[in-house]
Amino acid sequence: MLLKYFYDQPLAHASYLVGCQKSNEAIIVDPGRDIEQYLKAAKKEGLKIVGVAETHIHADYVSGARELADRVGAKLFVSDEGPADWKYSYVNDYEHQLLKEGDTFSVGKVEFKVLHTPGHTPESISFVLTDKGGGADQPMGVFTGDFVFVGSIGRPDLLEEAAGIAGTAEPGAHDLFKSLQRFKELPDYLQVWPAHGAGSACGKGLGAIPSSTVGYEKLFNPALQYTDEQEFVDYILSEQPEAPKYFALMKRVNKEGPVVLGHADLPAKLDIDTLGDLVATEMVVDTAVAKKFAEGHVKDSINIEPKYIPMWGGSLIDYDRPVYLISSSHDLPEVVRLMRKIGVENIGGYFDADEVARQGFNTVIVDQLTPQQLADRYESGDVQLIDVRGQSERNEESIPGSRHSFLGKLLQNTGQFDEDKTFVFQCRTGGRSVIAASIAQRAGAKHVANLSGGIEAWKAAGLHVTSESDATVSAG
Repeated sequence: MLLKYFYDQPLAHASYLVGCQKSNEAIIVDPGRDIEQYLKAAKKEGLKIVGVAETHIHADYVSGARELADRVGAKLFVSDEGPADWKYSYVNDYEHQLLKEGDTFSVGKVEFKVLHTPGHTPESISFVLTDKGGGADQPMGVFTGDFVFVGSIGRPDLLEEAAGIAGTAEPGAHDLFKSLQRFKELPDYLQVWPAHGAGSACGKGLGAIPSSTVGYEKLFNPALQYTDEQEFVDYILSEQPEAPKYFALMKRVNKEGPVVLGHADLPAKLDIDTLGDLVATEMVVDTAVAKKFAEGHVKDSINIEPKYIPMWGGSLIDYDRPVYLISSSHDLPEVVRLMRKIGVENIGGYFDADEVARQGFNTVIVDQLTPQQLADRYESGDVQLIDVRGQSERNEESIPGSRHSFLGKLLQNTGQFDEDKTFVFQCRTGGRSVIAASIAQRAGAKHVANLSGGIEAWKAAGLHVTSESDATVSAG
């Protein structure tokens, strides 16, 4: 048996190639939309991809299952558990097997057994792997998808928080508790192969280690320490990270079947002379790193550097309208890959960043304030500090006098920038806050600045932080 691990850092997404060298066949578990990586790896190992297995309908990225089925004829192995609203509706177009508790499927001599593990989502399943080609009659590991992570578990509130399906979070938490009791019964030696790592919004406190074991998680995973069901429910529903707005769209796209990209071209380069009209009426995203963007950028453009595209692009970009890019030709393929992976397909074209810089096109800046400069200006009363971090981060510590306005919802709260004062934006280290500053500038704020280094720099300067209960919080 061959097991190959793929990890997409910006999305904190893990996927796997499982191959049988005896049959020269392979199956991909929880693939992303950028399937070339799997095709290249399989070719290198002399394997043919014959199947795709998904643990559930993913919400944080566009699945590559349909892309592989369409490109190479891979058979789809997908869940048939859960209510009718959470059944795959596109699979009848391809060879497929619908899976329920206890079902098995194989690639060569490698067998997968299905466990129904609801909680994160109703249809969630896990795959227990046994390498029968190696002579084993006991399983080696389990693909847990978004059920059990290293050091954490999948959140049960996404259907309610992101998809807007009221009344599903608490029942999901109870289902999750019951699923974990089954997980605890698995052999301690089983390896655990999850679909996400640290940084994913599909759970709280995910570890950065690629894999674990059932025994280790039973000992040290905080969620597995609870024996009282209601105490577990209270724990798992508290202080979850904000669910990105685009998660609801991803659920629908992956259920109905994403558009097949095939060998999609990069967007066309646009004439620089059209930039002025476009930026006045459409969303133009500048993908420069935050520091460079702050030093000078096209007026009314929004900053989202590549590493922030999965989380913030999905929350800030209007999927129903074309988006235009300012990007270097070097960065463009990765920018487009990440956008397509979160379902942004309507990219109207791009402007070359170097050409824009040479033109000096209507350039504005975001002032950078040091912590001491901000502290000194507080006394004047004309400064409003806006904390754009998540609520759980703010609960731990915040800067006195700051107002909370979560970045993911900032576009819906731009009315707050009508006041004639300087708005200073702050996050943990100063990256997300530049995105927020660009949104405020686009909304018409006259005076915008960024707290350089964020709250970490504020603390390093020896300045006071407080708890959320002492801070002023806005409704936004």
